[in-house]
Amino acid sequence: MSSPRSSSPAGVVQTAHGAWIALVVTGLVIGAAFIAVYVGLQRDPVPLHLPIAVAGSQLAAAADRGFGDAVDVTEVSTLEKGATLVRDGKAVAAFGAVSQTSLQLDYAGARGLSESGAARSLVGGLAAKADFTVSEKDVVPLVRYDSRGLVGFYVVFGVTLSSFVLAQGLTGAVARIRLRHRLYAIGGFAVLIGLVAAVIAGPVYGALNAPFPILSSTLILLSAASALATKALGAWLGAAGIGLAVLILTTVGNAVSGATIGVDLLPWWAQTLSPILPPGAAFRAVNEFGYFNGANAWSSLVVLAAWALVGLVLVVARQSLTLRKASTTPISEPAPALVDA
Repeated sequence: MSSPRSSSPAGVVQTAHGAWIALVVTGLVIGAAFIAVYVGLQRDPVPLHLPIAVAGSQLAAAADRGFGDAVDVTEVSTLEKGATLVRDGKAVAAFGAVSQTSLQLDYAGARGLSESGAARSLVGGLAAKADFTVSEKDVVPLVRYDSRGLVGFYVVFGVTLSSFVLAQGLTGAVARIRLRHRLYAIGGFAVLIGLVAAVIAGPVYGALNAPFPILSSTLILLSAASALATKALGAWLGAAGIGLAVLILTTVGNAVSGATIGVDLLPWWAQTLSPILPPGAAFRAVNEFGYFNGANAWSSLVVLAAWALVGLVLVVARQSLTLRKASTTPISEPAPALVDA
């Protein structure tokens, strides 16, 4: 007979303290990480290997000495060739002497205010030391309706967040929705959110100028990558996996994407993570296809496709493992719950 201390009236729910403690701790970790990463990267961004082209061997040597590790100097024979590198997205800026007392600086405003601003500040400082004047020209300007270069960030963040929310909801509905239907929902949602986001930011608002088929395809891949990665982490790690997905995708991924602080102004660890996480890969593709002919953007689409494919494989593998365990459980033992991806 049970003791009165262990019994409870019918219908009264007993609190499992470990459950709410785990949720509180997870929320605190996610909130603290979000604030620490975003605020930390904004505190004092400094250039690290900012790519700048310099016309003329003497000026290039002087720039290399003066800038140090802040800039990766590429020597070019003429300013026109440097400007071509800027238009191709291979340099943030290019400068050269146009007289004995003046420099011409061509820069890409489309690289974002932080990167183009850093290039202008560095060249201006170098010119001031030599008592030179600087004439500036934005050879790859931002579109009219993206005056601060933040539209790409908002679009990428929105697609990532909505895809995460969908995957989180589907992960909690494994007992009511079959796996193939959950995968259909993820695929269908990816197509819809990709098209809707591309239409709103592109033709409707004119704030992103990447070709519509490429813009929508990039956002579709981003949604699939985010949702399937979240689904896979939740399948294998449970609630901890969902928390990890928040950290990887919506917190660190968006913070180091290069959309708010240019990649070349991030610390080395963030520069390493930026191109291999879905938000960074997506922003890079959207920006390069929109302003720099997309010559260097195809690898970003490969990254997004890889995240989606690996996530799908892990989800299916988890389902297969669960079913295999259920089929081999002796009849005399209770079968494990079919909780999968």
